[in-house]
Amino acid sequence: MAAPSIPRAQPATSLSNPPVSKGAEKDEESAPGQDDPWTVLRLLTWTTDYFKRAGIDSARLDAEVLLAHSLDVDRLRLYIDHEKPVEAKERDSYRALVQRRARDRVPVSQLLGEREFWSLSFKVTSDVLTPRPETETLVEWALSKAKAATRNGEAQVADSEATLRIVDIGTGSGAIAIALASELSRAEVIATDLSNAALQIATENADVLRMGERVRFVEGDLFEPLANEVFDLIVSNPPYVARRDEESLPPELSHEPEMALFSGTDGLDVIRRLVSKASDHLSPGGWLGIELSPEQADEVEQALSGAGFVEVERRFDLASRPRVVAARKPMDETS
Repeated sequence: MAAPSIPRAQPATSLSNPPVSKGAEKDEESAPGQDDPWTVLRLLTWTTDYFKRAGIDSARLDAEVLLAHSLDVDRLRLYIDHEKPVEAKERDSYRALVQRRARDRVPVSQLLGEREFWSLSFKVTSDVLTPRPETETLVEWALSKAKAATRNGEAQVADSEATLRIVDIGTGSGAIAIALASELSRAEVIATDLSNAALQIATENADVLRMGERVRFVEGDLFEPLANEVFDLIVSNPPYVARRDEESLPPELSHEPEMALFSGTDGLDVIRRLVSKASDHLSPGGWLGIELSPEQADEVEQALSGAGFVEVERRFDLASRPRVVAARKPMDETS
């Protein structure tokens, strides 16, 4: 795919370098006059069309986010100043982002270097999985268990928030652990990851968000670095993409770490290991919550029941799909 023709820092504003060879004449015919200024609205309209032809589903949103970033304004300002001409230097910055988004399919989060999650801004690089909105479902579930200390007079977790111990397995950017720490001021939060590079990003995020003293990060595979530690809540957004589906995935995923995405032929290798080991690190009555792909819910529920967990339940995302499967360790062997 050729580079887009947002004009460079030079007098001419010709669209002489169309984004794709096919239909180039149409681009020229539909372009505004040569003397028309490149306003905010004109840039957004042109880029949206370019992104659509590149196969990007969120074309308008991406165009707005990238332009707002280039102009150092929020998206609302784009509509207020829609007739304002965009200076050549700003167009150059914007064009570079547009090229990488359309040609290389770099995710917007990596182009900006950040992503909002749980109303917090997290640094994002190619070393970590970009936090997704659906992962907030796992945070919501965990908070519901942490804050509801009793149900029908029976403890849901070993103790109240004051002594609640939480571990986030495979923390990546640290989004889940930091979000929970921000809501549970007296809980002890620990986060693990196999990737040292990811833990560096997570640690930086915790420090920037003033959670550095609240979250302890440890390096290792699943529960390996936790020895005999026991927790009241275990949460995890493990890799759950099936390797057999690799060819059909969006090209943006090629910019994210494979180890955070793929988990065997059916996507369940890590989840199976997680379920088999979790009980050893849960206090009686403690909960395990796992994010997964909706079509995996039935099999993971069966795995949890087979491992001796009780009260297996689902939590649905905003699209009404099962996004979290969770279960409780029995209070005792007869529960």
